Amino acid sequence: MASLLRKAQSAALQEPEASSSSILEAKGGKRKATSDESDGSTSMRRNKQRVLLIPSRGVTSQMRHLVSDLEALMPQSKKDSKLDSKSNLHIINELAELNNCNNTLYFEARKHQDLYMWASKTPNGPSAKLFIQNIHTMDELKMTGNCLKGSRPVLSFDAAFDSSPHWSLLKEMLTQAFGVPRTSRRTKPFVDHVLSFSILDGKIWFRNWQIVENSADEKMSSSKKSKKAGADEAQPTLVEIGPRFVMTPIRIFEGSFGGATLYENPEYISPNAVRHLERRQKGQEYKTRSANQEALRAKKEKLQREKKVDELAVGKVFA
Repeated sequence: MASLLRKAQSAALQEPEASSSSILEAKGGKRKATSDESDGSTSMRRNKQRVLLIPSRGVTSQMRHLVSDLEALMPQSKKDSKLDSKSNLHIINELAELNNCNNTLYFEARKHQDLYMWASKTPNGPSAKLFIQNIHTMDELKMTGNCLKGSRPVLSFDAAFDSSPHWSLLKEMLTQAFGVPRTSRRTKPFVDHVLSFSILDGKIWFRNWQIVENSADEKMSSSKKSKKAGADEAQPTLVEIGPRFVMTPIRIFEGSFGGATLYENPEYISPNAVRHLERRQKGQEYKTRSANQEALRAKKEKLQREKKVDELAVGKVFA
């Protein structure tokens, strides 16, 4: 009996120890990934960009519809209530932190007619202030295009964005704001529209296009025509959906909603200055017209005084 126990102990010592993975598999549990496995080539970078959309007090119905259209186009966005303060914009950083957002689009209305958009990378910046004009919402345009709500867009940027540093910075900020992450909860697994950003006259032109693919019958007819003509099959077409607007960059700041100025647009003229020049031009036109009328009246009076008396007039002859 003692010899049998010695043989069993020597056999147990010679056997290798069971690994933790085999023990967990035997128990039915799950083994945690080690640091070597987690840092492997199979790890994928996750895009966790979330955008906070927040308007200010005093927005008009058109501005409010524009914010609603952008919210429908961006499933990763979260809309907050209107902001009362227009001077202390650092509160928005706290709101973005409360809503777990790392990007913010703040729409500031001035005098119920001017709309400014702040694009900020919260909480450390940078941020950019842009003036929005030529606004056309989806309800106004009534375009024939349509896309699935919550689908991911294709971001198309003009080649001019790579021409200067401030355009490159704006391109990166717009990419992180309007780019929809694949892992967003409300995102649909489809790509059926294009968001285009083009630069013209120092302004950014925003357009939304639907990608329309040809149906089976159209493909058959187009293939027959292409065989006859010796050309390729018809490519997918783009149909505008809306909304559309134009953004004029004003300033780019180092921090979020403030800080040192990285870029200032020297060609930007505020809408208040434009309206002042228009009123001044109208006042000058009125002043010129009044001066011409006064000169005409004085000329008539002078001619009346210098009028010579005709001796052969009817009143002189038959008086």
